[in-house]
Amino acid sequence: MLQFRSIYLDTPVQTGRIFDLFSPEEEAKHDTALFFIHGGGWHGGSRTGFHSIIEACIARGYEAATTDYRLTVSLFDQVADIREALSRYADDLEQRGRPRRVALIGSSAGAHLALMTALSPWTTPSPATIAGIAVQAAPFTFEPWADIFPAIWREMQKAVRASYADAPERFRAASPIHLLSPESPPVFAQHAENEHMFPLSLAEDFAVKAALLGVPVTIKTYPRTEHGFFYNLDRWQQREALEDTLAFIESLPR
Repeated sequence: MLQFRSIYLDTPVQTGRIFDLFSPEEEAKHDTALFFIHGGGWHGGSRTGFHSIIEACIARGYEAATTDYRLTVSLFDQVADIREALSRYADDLEQRGRPRRVALIGSSAGAHLALMTALSPWTTPSPATIAGIAVQAAPFTFEPWADIFPAIWREMQKAVRASYADAPERFRAASPIHLLSPESPPVFAQHAENEHMFPLSLAEDFAVKAALLGVPVTIKTYPRTEHGFFYNLDRWQQREALEDTLAFIESLPR
């Protein structure tokens, strides 16, 4: 049976501000813990969506956590929620004698929030060493492109809490491509062949800019897959995506 602890960030409890912690039964075999951030269009989804994948990671000797965030606030406030959960998780790792070193993993809106968590400016020092970011179906920009999917564009504007016409600067601030720096961690971008929301060109543009700054970015396309395909391990593409993700994490510089 998969064992985990749930930690609320507030007393009294505040909906969405909670994360789950998982540890292998025996001593962890890896020095990088995994921190999962769920998708759902910034207004849906749950941390439990990654539990089956985490179970496979725990069996491989990884420490892991998966976080919720408030679904009724702007994406910038969601990043604050995630950073607070990450800080608490790093404290827990340290208290158990583990390194405060994590890799962020996210899908769709969770991929965007993982990138924002790592790349946007911190008002305080990062509570953990973010060794790398593995993302699937990530919007690497929040600035509109020519053939943007109308439904996701509505969700993006709702997440920013403004229209693009009224506050373009907020959309630039929410664009990971504009937050890259030479200190940014490596990124592994998984792309679905049948992706209909975020075109491959967004990841390619991000990789080009990252290369100019000396930041490693790897992109891989998975055949016969669709938006948000990486939430369980029933299909060979999902199992391959997991193996690729763990290989990326183990390749990260120490």
